[in-house]
Amino acid sequence: MGKLTNQAAIVTGAANGIGKEISKRFLQEGAKVLVVDLFDDALDKAKDELSSLGHIETCQADVSKENDVKKYVDKALDAFGTVDVFVNNAGIEGKVKPIPEQSIDDYQKVMDVNVKGVFLGLQYVMPIMHEKKSGSIINMSSVAGLEGSAGVAPYVTSKHAVTGLTKVAALEGGANQVRVNSVHPSPVNTRMMRSLEAGFNPDDAESVKTTMEQGIPLGRYGESEDIANMVLFLASDEAKFITGVQYRVDGGMGAS
Repeated sequence: MGKLTNQAAIVTGAANGIGKEISKRFLQEGAKVLVVDLFDDALDKAKDELSSLGHIETCQADVSKENDVKKYVDKALDAFGTVDVFVNNAGIEGKVKPIPEQSIDDYQKVMDVNVKGVFLGLQYVMPIMHEKKSGSIINMSSVAGLEGSAGVAPYVTSKHAVTGLTKVAALEGGANQVRVNSVHPSPVNTRMMRSLEAGFNPDDAESVKTTMEQGIPLGRYGESEDIANMVLFLASDEAKFITGVQYRVDGGMGAS
């Protein structure tokens, strides 16, 4: 306990799933956390669930809109005075369709949230960290940000872009001791995977899960806790000489 004592953190897409678990772990380790999400009801529920663990603030924001990004960063500065840790977690999966059937509107929506949202977060948080010459940023990518997967071109494209943004941000942040890394989960037991399973096979989504698990050497989906543990490590001083790295948390998928 106490790996993030008195650290000020922002976690986007944090009212549910992986983001909420990251916020929980940060609070348990002594951080003050601003939970950012698109939906007010989910934010209220998350705050009720997590408030007993420490200092939690919430902010409703669309990460693809610059004014909203400025709003959540300003809220963190007003509440905490600084930003020590930033987790660029918000993301959407898009539609499961082959490339010729993907609509440009759906493609653009995925890119706006998953890429523009990450880029804007970096734009507004990095200057704060550069000025004080410290900070850790964790961008949430995916195993789909390191390899291909048929049927989800917008998602795969967006997550590869996050990998590239992470490398550039790490190079630009290094002189000011700002560390930037990306995390690449396997399928994880969250709402997003239920959506993708149904997209791949609307008549038998459970069979999709079974097939995907058979492709993971450890034989199961990840859990939100598995991802949160890696993010906590990267946020902490235990990773103080680590930057620009892509961390798989994938049950061995990358070994083949």
